[in-house]
Amino acid sequence: MLMDLILSRENLIAALKRVEKNKGSHGIDGMSVKSLRRHLYDNWDTLCDSLRKGTYQPNPVRRIEIPKPDGGVRLLGIPTVTDRFIQQAIAQVLTPLFDPSFSEHSYGFRPNRRGHDAVRKAREYISEGYRWVIDMDLEKFFDKVNHDKLMGILASRIQDRLVLKLIRKYLQAGIMINGVVYDAEEGTPQGGPLSPLLSNILLDKLDKELERRGHKFVRYADDC
Repeated sequence: MLMDLILSRENLIAALKRVEKNKGSHGIDGMSVKSLRRHLYDNWDTLCDSLRKGTYQPNPVRRIEIPKPDGGVRLLGIPTVTDRFIQQAIAQVLTPLFDPSFSEHSYGFRPNRRGHDAVRKAREYISEGYRWVIDMDLEKFFDKVNHDKLMGILASRIQDRLVLKLIRKYLQAGIMINGVVYDAEEGTPQGGPLSPLLSNILLDKLDKELERRGHKFVRYADDC
């Protein structure tokens, strides 16, 4: 069962260290990353029991806006540090399951890959004589992800219903804006450890279609 792997001691210790290393802002409960280790020590039995029973309910994310260089804003959803820890534990187990089947043309948020590798590959295409370039950005992709389509893809590879149920809860946890919680009927807000992986799982369909058409391309998240 995947949930057993997610809640294994080794995986949880690695997830805790990763969240502490990444630091980051607090969620709606105001708890800092520095307080996470003590919080887990005091509440782990209850938290673990709720995860195994499928009764755990993630908190809504805290909405913040990051100004873009072009004048717009990037919307982020910041989970509580407890939810970041759980998401990180999930991502660490799911990444080895899904990442090996991802397209070689995908470079964003993947192990041992980065933007510089995508640039290097693009330069190779130029050296091969290709001159026409199409710059494609999927507008508001992270805010428009269809939950049912994404869950359908996950269910085709994951049999553990507890894990599927928990991921859907994270997708539907909602967003708090100025103290008011809004339902999340679509999207996978940027800001949590699980969002990049879920996005790549869905966008792999795009990669495979571009490959089928014979295109030379590189993709980093929703930019291609």
